[in-house]
Amino acid sequence: MLRMVLRRLIAVAAVCMVTACGSSTADTADRSAGDTIPSTAQATGSATATKPAFPAVPATGGSGYSATLSARLLAADSVPPGFTVEIATVMPPDAGDQRPGVDVSCPDMIPLLSATRLTGTPSAMAAATLTYDADPDGFWVGSEVIRTYADDGARRATSDLRAFIGRCPTVASAGLGGGSYRFAVAPGPRLGDDSIHVSCSTTSGSGTLEWDTVLVRIGTTLVVVQEQGNQPGGDKYLTQLAAAALRKYQTTGS
Repeated sequence: MLRMVLRRLIAVAAVCMVTACGSSTADTADRSAGDTIPSTAQATGSATATKPAFPAVPATGGSGYSATLSARLLAADSVPPGFTVEIATVMPPDAGDQRPGVDVSCPDMIPLLSATRLTGTPSAMAAATLTYDADPDGFWVGSEVIRTYADDGARRATSDLRAFIGRCPTVASAGLGGGSYRFAVAPGPRLGDDSIHVSCSTTSGSGTLEWDTVLVRIGTTLVVVQEQGNQPGGDKYLTQLAAAALRKYQTTGS
């Protein structure tokens, strides 16, 4: 029970890192995808219940938010049954054009190694939290981030990521209790013009959490789907979500 509570707290904290806590993501993470909400009919006395409606794309947001790009994220009609999507209006920070030098320590590069951040400066971004509450012991949380670049930034970001992981495959944790992070480019689906499956795990004591990511490049765009602090085996949803995200992106927009 304690392990489950801790895992949920870590997962919610990870969602805040992705969305900068700019939306009601924490509430969504604590709500079962199968819960019902009152419909108009219920308000007038009917006992008919409906599943929660997926939110409309917000018209405005913080700096870097793109409503147009957000409309190309996964939504009710493009996610597997049981998943909930929460669109973010505050974008995660990226590293900018400057790449870390050889003097930068591996612990300082953990956000880049885990693909939570990428090098380069996107011209537009969109992000969403993905949650799936299969059963009391099967809560899963992840994210989708779309980054578009005005230049060759998407290709450089994936090339940099491969190089960083080659440089720092294992990183000692600086937190209490010791532990370590492990990073690797793992076998994964071949999608788009290029794709990478990043395997990331963190171990402390006898506990292990995974943060695997699939990055798909389509021209000057990166579609990134990441699981956030789930138990080993949680990456089983990544391939289908990444493929669905690619289809959604390719079939929407101009």
